[in-house]
Amino acid sequence: MDFRTIFEQVPEQFDKWRPRYCDELFTDLIAYANLDSNSEVLEVGPGTGQATEPILKTGCSYKAIELGEYFSEIMINKFNSYKNFNIVNADFETYPFRSERFDLVYSAAAFQWIPERIGYPKAYDILKSGGAFAMFMMRPDIRPGGGYTDEPLYSQIQEVYARYFHPETEYKCNLDYDARDKYGFVNLERREYLKTREYNADDYVSLIGTHSDHITLKEPNKTYFYEGIRKVILDSGNKITLYDKITMYLAKKP
Repeated sequence: MDFRTIFEQVPEQFDKWRPRYCDELFTDLIAYANLDSNSEVLEVGPGTGQATEPILKTGCSYKAIELGEYFSEIMINKFNSYKNFNIVNADFETYPFRSERFDLVYSAAAFQWIPERIGYPKAYDILKSGGAFAMFMMRPDIRPGGGYTDEPLYSQIQEVYARYFHPETEYKCNLDYDARDKYGFVNLERREYLKTREYNADDYVSLIGTHSDHITLKEPNKTYFYEGIRKVILDSGNKITLYDKITMYLAKKP
């Protein structure tokens, strides 16, 4: 199963419910890469644009490469009014960039789908000297600080997972985010940001329905699983709080 395109099964749901990143992250990224209207930027795997508009607003020459056909259409509908916006519906792994070189190559929760031996060298190759490479992702937890294992709602949700969550294919991230220096990158940095989100039962079920391994669930477990998650949240006051840790990995090409 190709997890890279599985989200194409739920494009509208993905666009509505996938969370956006915090303003502080984009402020840091724009400063780190020294972005302005003269900069050339590539976003790898933008999805439906969860990390796109703050970069577009710098006035840079923005290009996205998105494998998903439906995702590409949503991106065009959202951002085509920006004169500096451009997108290609193609596979980053095989796309011929030829002489194109960028001041920033970045990817939000997408670069892990690309084999390390392909992704890192290609990102390095298409950067200008002194250019920036950034990857970031969001890791949510329903426990404050991620450390309170006796939190009742957390325990009840885990019981539902144990009983019904048997995806057709389990997702495993094999990308080593700390291996960038092996491919020539220098000045490696890691920055973290914290934020919270709140959902009611129905909205939370819609959110987790956009996760790759959740999409692969088969009936009848799929119905039992979502009904179980919805019930434990309803029984807990119809509110669930997510404590997000956003990690951004930064590096430069010498």
